[in-house]
Amino acid sequence: MTVFDKGVSRRSLMKGGVALTAGLAAPHFFTKSAYAYLNEPTGGTVTLGFNVPQTGAYADEGADELRAYQLAVKHINGEGDGGMLNTFSSKALKGNGILGKKVEYVTGDTQTKSDAARASAKRMIEKDGVVMVTGGSSSGVAIAVQSLCQEAGIIFMAGLTHSNDTTGKDRRANGFRHFFNAYQSGAALAPVLEANYGKDRKAYHLTADYTWGWTQEESIADATEALGWQTVEKVRTPLGAGDFSQYITPVLNSGADVLILNHYGKDMVNSLTQAVQFGLRDKQVNGKDFAIVVPLYSRLMAQGAGENVKGIFGSTNWHWSLSDAGSQAFVKSFGAEYGFPPSQAAHTCYVQALLYADAAERAGTFAPCELGKALEGFEFDGMGNGPTLYRAEDHQCFKKVLVVKGKDNPSSQFDLLEVVQEVPREQVTYDANIPQFAGSLGSCNNGA
Repeated sequence: MTVFDKGVSRRSLMKGGVALTAGLAAPHFFTKSAYAYLNEPTGGTVTLGFNVPQTGAYADEGADELRAYQLAVKHINGEGDGGMLNTFSSKALKGNGILGKKVEYVTGDTQTKSDAARASAKRMIEKDGVVMVTGGSSSGVAIAVQSLCQEAGIIFMAGLTHSNDTTGKDRRANGFRHFFNAYQSGAALAPVLEANYGKDRKAYHLTADYTWGWTQEESIADATEALGWQTVEKVRTPLGAGDFSQYITPVLNSGADVLILNHYGKDMVNSLTQAVQFGLRDKQVNGKDFAIVVPLYSRLMAQGAGENVKGIFGSTNWHWSLSDAGSQAFVKSFGAEYGFPPSQAAHTCYVQALLYADAAERAGTFAPCELGKALEGFEFDGMGNGPTLYRAEDHQCFKKVLVVKGKDNPSSQFDLLEVVQEVPREQVTYDANIPQFAGSLGSCNNGA
């Protein structure tokens, strides 16, 4: 069966963590007003697809994403304390589902692999009748699933994806990203690195060998070279390598005095831990204390690396310690539900689910192209990052970016990072068509 076939299949739905089975005629094209689109919900429910890494190098992020999605469904359906619905500047959502329909969901395991992610997203669209797919903790996965959703005519609300390409050369009209990107990390980090380490530095990059790593390496190298830093070497490492000793050993004799780890998830935990074990953090090179930089940080990674994160700078999309009303509402709800604070992956996925639901309410339809218009150019606040713009030209959100550092004296296993600067969105905003981002959205696809 393809996304363009009609037929009868079965689906497994989740309500409160309990699997239910229901008959479904899927997928169907429908005509409502002037819109013809795929998988219009005809009963009292609407189904969303949560496609996250439940296995693989980014499984920790995936688990937290799924927790956040489940919490978002509760709040959209009017259960729990409402979380960020209470602080969101848009008041379209009333806690009665989306357009009067109760929200249900199906899940998939991307395995942190593009092929597996496309397969699970395809199943959600064809067999489960989802109106939207969201999730992912790998930019390679996000780009692959975004492309599939574009072809099928389904909205894709990207989860944790940091590659410039997601809203750059691989941008699609049916795809939307709330998470920040590698270029923004470089723009936010560079002034802090200069203030702490000076302009005369020699940097060695270890880089995850896929789209995210490539664009982060490029962005951080560009930003630091603009300060006067010299890039000594760029070395690519396979995703899920585990043992990074063969890549760290050459750093010792390279003449570099900074190691930049363009790794994420368990790869970052392993590479940072091994770099510290090799004594890099205690070395002096070129008359300077050796430094390690982790451009993309998360609380989950810091927790995995433990004491090894002390004093190490990086950037993050959001942190649970923020004091604004939206962040604290989300932390309170998530903590009450799960017993610990949420990660940045949880935050961006929760927000994406609410933004989709809100756009459908404001558009008055689930038709992808009309719903997309409601997201394009949408300005909002109360979601934890200050005033935010969903830019129409590339479907990228622009908001504050955080520079963080590993705490020297953490108070708990969750209190490992401190926010050293909230970088205003103006500092991390760029033209949609600079060389690193040049691409075309193309035309929106309703699936008809």
